[in-house]
Amino acid sequence: MSKAAGKKRILELRDLLDRANRAYFVQNDPMMTDSAYDALLRELVELEEAYPELYDRNSPSHRVGGEPIKGFKTVRHRAPMMSIDNTYSIEDLHAWHERVLKGLKGETDEGVSNGDGPLRFVCDPKIDGVAVSLRYERGALAVAVTRGDGERGDEVTAQARAIRAIPLGLHADRRSPPTVLEVRGEIFMPNEEFELINAHRRKAGEAEFANARNATAGTLKNLDPKVVAERRLSFVAHGRGEVVGMDDVKTFSTFLSRLREFGVPVSPLAKRCETFDEVVATIESFRDTRGGLGYGVDGMVVRLDRFDLQEQLGATSKAPRWCIAFKYPAEQGETILKAVDWQVGKGGTLTPVARLEPVWLAGTTVSSASLHNVVQMQQKLDLRESDTVIIEKGGEIIPQVITVVRSRRMRHARRVSIPAKCPECSGPVEFDTPPPGKVAFWCVNRACPDAYKAIQRKNARETCIRCGAPVEVIDKLPTLRCVNPECPAQFREKLKWFVGRGQMDIAGMGEKVVDQLVDTGLVRHFADLFGLKRDQLLKLERMGEKSVDNLLAAIRTSKSRGLVRVLGGLGIRHIGSAAARTLAGFFPDAKALLAAREQDLIALPDFGEVTASTLHAYLHSTQGRDMFMRLRDAGVNLRSPFPRAGKPTGSRESPFAGKTIVLTGVLEHLSRQQLTEKLQELGAKVTGSISKNTDLVIAGENPGSKLLRAKELGIETWDEAKLTRTLAES
Repeated sequence: MSKAAGKKRILELRDLLDRANRAYFVQNDPMMTDSAYDALLRELVELEEAYPELYDRNSPSHRVGGEPIKGFKTVRHRAPMMSIDNTYSIEDLHAWHERVLKGLKGETDEGVSNGDGPLRFVCDPKIDGVAVSLRYERGALAVAVTRGDGERGDEVTAQARAIRAIPLGLHADRRSPPTVLEVRGEIFMPNEEFELINAHRRKAGEAEFANARNATAGTLKNLDPKVVAERRLSFVAHGRGEVVGMDDVKTFSTFLSRLREFGVPVSPLAKRCETFDEVVATIESFRDTRGGLGYGVDGMVVRLDRFDLQEQLGATSKAPRWCIAFKYPAEQGETILKAVDWQVGKGGTLTPVARLEPVWLAGTTVSSASLHNVVQMQQKLDLRESDTVIIEKGGEIIPQVITVVRSRRMRHARRVSIPAKCPECSGPVEFDTPPPGKVAFWCVNRACPDAYKAIQRKNARETCIRCGAPVEVIDKLPTLRCVNPECPAQFREKLKWFVGRGQMDIAGMGEKVVDQLVDTGLVRHFADLFGLKRDQLLKLERMGEKSVDNLLAAIRTSKSRGLVRVLGGLGIRHIGSAAARTLAGFFPDAKALLAAREQDLIALPDFGEVTASTLHAYLHSTQGRDMFMRLRDAGVNLRSPFPRAGKPTGSRESPFAGKTIVLTGVLEHLSRQQLTEKLQELGAKVTGSISKNTDLVIAGENPGSKLLRAKELGIETWDEAKLTRTLAES
């Protein structure tokens, strides 16, 4: 074949394969079989290898997957990816609708916003997958980022490029793509592919994925894009992030139509509703058909159609007010209890887990389910050996035992026993007791959704606030705990917490790496992390030279985090990030903290007797003192990060002391978490919503409705430049 003919055929194949992808994923009208597609793709790969000068990074051939990437890079979202509030009843859905009308200052759907038309909604099925943001710049896919914590996520561009449903470039016959288009959507795994993967894993003797969402998340975490390409993940768009150049698009329904024109898959079941009654009817009619879609759907997202009304309503610190996710009742199934296992958490809590005869439920095979705690297991369920039980998936994700079929109980069946020793270390176990001033009690109604209550009162209520049934006071809380501080199960979970974001933040130290370090005995103490050698890490699975070097660099960097991060990461009972900041505000280093008396700790702001007593006991235990000494010897910085350590956090010298501050928009030089920690160190209280008690609003790019609200209330507002100058002077 001549070069001219080869070039012509390459262009034909690229166009044909792109059209095939759009026909399959966007138009829901396949134009060829999978085998025909694969044959054309092989032909294209061979031709591109013969004519490398015709390379194009957006060619469909690159979906096959390039070289494995070295690791994940954390990327800050230009606009936050917020979660959506859930509701589980039509009554609660009506209540949301009333809040929307109230927020828009309208009494009916008609003429809500200054009489300029009815209030319309869009219903869009909520696919159970992994949320991702795809950023297109001048029509080309530039970066793909997972939701992460909503502010920052992992870059998965290489993985996204291997997914056929995600267009590498935006195509439209009648219009040019916008300068910037961030498409938010869901990467998911069809049920058929999920079952195929689990069948292969069973055959290979590997652990099966619990559900399609876990399989999707695991696939995206794989550093080799070839694995992503092989597993045939799919994608559907359901929202937007930063957009530059689509000013004519005023509604979400128009936005979805524009995405279709550009070749981006959207749900064919998304529907614009002219009235709220039509919303309810759409949700009800979808209830019985969602099970046959071939992929997991756990609800229906309802949102205002008009973007200007969305802006007017704004958001809370966690979720937008202009949309809500209606979750359908969980699917239930019946099976037999085989045994009860006990899992040990990082705080030593023993949690009962039911081991079951496998049963098919909501698209997956379930063989275990949560029992929550001892009260739920013994008092609410009165669980006996070999009981027939009813299980359901809460939110169609976590299986749980909800009731026992007592009519099928075997005579003389024995109650499931509570372990006398820790199942991991054989150490002593004990129940927590209610703190002073608290009374623990449970509702005697086994059908009540609450297993127990614990309140800060001298006397318990006589009746349950949820169902009105009588309550019984108990002397101990239903939390069974291993009290051996050397318990290996606790250490494994505590270590995962210790290395995570917000604590020591050791990039590359994921759960699988932690498991290997503990299983091989390389890490038996937190301090062992800081003495790991390159040759030791190279022996771990999936750890190449570059990954090991990056991990060692991250470990070295983490040594300088300071006392707040160390205290918040050790997993000391009652000591989270807020308590750690308080301690670091009064004690300049770990030596001063170890010398503190119990009355010194009780005197701290927001420290009660229980917290002070528990911390004092830990600090003066052999294990506690050894912990800090070994970390010190390993070179970990145990000094307070506050410039005026020894004084209360936020002394009068700080311009932020005592102020309530709200952050909004995207900041260029600091993540929201970093800035929150810095302001809290200087004595500020950082909240997520604006009120008359707010003293200061710090606004970055794309601040949204919070900035407008601040101006309405006359609240002082700073930009990032003024913030940076003030921090430098503090």
